[in-house]
Amino acid sequence: MTSATVAFRTPLVPAAACDRGFRFAEFMLVGGATVVLFPLSWLLRRSLGLDGSHFAVGFLTFYGAYVINDPHFAVTYLLFYRNARQRAFSRQFGGAQRIRYLVAGLLVPALLAGWAIMALTSRSAQTLGWMIQLMFLLVGWHYVKQGFGMLTVLSARRGATILPRERKVILAHCFAGWAYAWASPAAPAGQFVEKGVIYGALARPRWLELTTGMIFGLSTVLLIATLVGAWRRRGRTLPIAPLGAFLITVWSWTIYSSLDPLVQYMIPALHSIQYLYFVWLMKRNEARAAEGPPSFGLPVAVRLGFLAVSALALGWFLFRGAPTLLDDAFVARAGRAGAGETLGRTPFFAAFFVIVNIHHYFMDYVIWRRDNPDTQYLREP
Repeated sequence: MTSATVAFRTPLVPAAACDRGFRFAEFMLVGGATVVLFPLSWLLRRSLGLDGSHFAVGFLTFYGAYVINDPHFAVTYLLFYRNARQRAFSRQFGGAQRIRYLVAGLLVPALLAGWAIMALTSRSAQTLGWMIQLMFLLVGWHYVKQGFGMLTVLSARRGATILPRERKVILAHCFAGWAYAWASPAAPAGQFVEKGVIYGALARPRWLELTTGMIFGLSTVLLIATLVGAWRRRGRTLPIAPLGAFLITVWSWTIYSSLDPLVQYMIPALHSIQYLYFVWLMKRNEARAAEGPPSFGLPVAVRLGFLAVSALALGWFLFRGAPTLLDDAFVARAGRAGAGETLGRTPFFAAFFVIVNIHHYFMDYVIWRRDNPDTQYLREP
């Protein structure tokens, strides 16, 4: 979900269209579960101790990635490359949208693949390390823009309009939060390890942390003032549940993600669930439309089930099958992962992980824009 997501201008679904139970479940799926996880984390540490709780949660999240995190990346490929030729060249899409498809679908993966191939063939951990640092820079952008997209869609489905000025203020808060999250905490340049790759990272100076922190603080004050002003003018502000989930996304998942060590393990899964909920929402409504006349397509459950199985299989291939095969063939069997090897024992896994992450951010930016006709299905109940 991105900042350009479905900025609807008119109420679409009356507030009474969804019952309280559904709205509560929806809130939990798009971020509200984070609030429950903090006390559960405290109880788990009390009962198992710090080491035991870390092992239990780490074990759970590692294997949970097979069915949550990995499919969340994989389903983006299934959405993006479906009818790819039509999306890139058909006049059904605007010129700007077609250019975005070509950039995200051809140029970005070609550049990322070339970057990774250069790093692997030259056995340069630092070259791959620059790509890892790019991933860490962009992940905050991806999180806050998905949070904004979630807020706009769910507000619209409740009949609440986000005015252009309010939209700018919320986006400013998103980007300020992203900048502050990346700049803090301040840290000197040094060596770091990610997926077995040892690389040198740039310093994050103290002045940058303070500057981005002040900008974020100002954006927070402006956001509060804007919400209060909207409440005074219209007698109501944005719906509480979407607004709360938005603040959780920006504050808890992006900026203060290290507040609780156990919840930190779960943030990628929470983010993935938030994403998959909107995939389900869009594809369910699309399947419902195709199920009836004139096309009389497959039942909704069959279409969604096929999408889920495909995402699971592709996720396994991208993060487990393909990189493991390559690491076994070119690293382990060749005996290249000796002492002092800065690329580690799984350089292909590291390369696949980074490429898929960064490419996901760019594809996501294209898929969820309001000029993508598929997003019309987010408007339906």
